[in-house]
Amino acid sequence: MTARPLSGRRIAVTRAREQSSALRRPLEELGADVVEIPTIEIRDPDSWEPLDRALTSLDQFDYLILTSVNGVKKLMERLKACGRFAAHLAHLQVGAIGPATAAELARHGVRVDFVPSAYRAEGLLQALDGCDLYGKAFLIPRAKVARDLVPRVLRESGARVEVVEAYQTALPGLAPGELARLLTPPPDIVTFTSSSTATNFARLLREHQAIAASAVMAASIGPVTSETARQLGFEVVLEPTESTIPGLVAAISDYFEKD
Repeated sequence: MTARPLSGRRIAVTRAREQSSALRRPLEELGADVVEIPTIEIRDPDSWEPLDRALTSLDQFDYLILTSVNGVKKLMERLKACGRFAAHLAHLQVGAIGPATAAELARHGVRVDFVPSAYRAEGLLQALDGCDLYGKAFLIPRAKVARDLVPRVLRESGARVEVVEAYQTALPGLAPGELARLLTPPPDIVTFTSSSTATNFARLLREHQAIAASAVMAASIGPVTSETARQLGFEVVLEPTESTIPGLVAAISDYFEKD
């Protein structure tokens, strides 16, 4: 029987608990021993009022931009709570930051008009390059803390941009000694699927006086996350050419097959 490419490798997954299976399962299928260390907890915003107000005024918008699967889920939850449906989004030009976000929109019956070739904020802006955005109105439901690049550049192009909080992220609590247990034996690699996972993992290491960031070999999903991880002191040893979960899994497999 041929050994699986990740047999004997211990890999840490730092995604939110409810999202970790999408990365854990394919890694396990390749033979990895996967340890889950959730660094993000998805929470409702302090108030739904701004999002609900926008969703009951959808006729005032021309574009809808979604930058995460979580944003789609919360958007659709509140759309239903406001007595509205996917059909109420039909007049909008809908953009998704990547294929996973687009797939979640499609699952809810929402037509996606554009997905950038580079799955990050810069890619969304490139996808809109050449469009006359002056006077256009954009609705961007997203996390409480996120990069300001897209709203800023759109406003500079003359667009009206309404950014509304659809969810917020928090650092999950860990019992004393729990992180040390999860890191024993040390993972061969720690995966980061967003800047938030890297930032929060670094915070956990400090708060629990665990291993130094410089001792962590990191697999990053894309350039923005890689930059954050390096600034935090992690050694980023791989980054897939396609910033997706399947791309990350394939890059990890290739990395260890060459080892």
